[in-house]
Amino acid sequence: MFKGFPDWPPIWFAGFCAAAWLLARELPLVVAFGPLFWGLGLLMIAGGLVLIGWSAIWFWRKKTPIEPHHTPKALIVEGPYRWSRNPIYLAMVAMLTGYVLWLGVLSPILLPGLFVSVLTLRFIIPEEEALVDSFGLEARRYLQQTRRWL
Repeated sequence: MFKGFPDWPPIWFAGFCAAAWLLARELPLVVAFGPLFWGLGLLMIAGGLVLIGWSAIWFWRKKTPIEPHHTPKALIVEGPYRWSRNPIYLAMVAMLTGYVLWLGVLSPILLPGLFVSVLTLRFIIPEEEALVDSFGLEARRYLQQTRRWL
């Protein structure tokens, strides 16, 4: 990244939302979604916010850093981490998808898939390696037993 630029998932999320807005405004292609999709989009955004809050509570309870690129102090396997190794990232993808649906045009439809790729390469794979480095066999078991996304 750029020197001094914070390499954090919320920054990437904001960038993808801005790209979706710009595509919808400047190159809408087809107005593809109606009121049902707008409502679904808002529901996905709200659900994502709730999931982020629930997930963040576990970082606080375990007293481990939530920021990427920091050494974990605890392996979180409770709460939403029972079903997904990355509930916060899953929530961000759901929120971006909800925003794309809410925009109601076809042009930004591929952005959530691209966002998944960015999250996986820039954050998830290094975080999984850090978990194995910090917690060894316990982390390996968790990584094998719990899905990366859903």
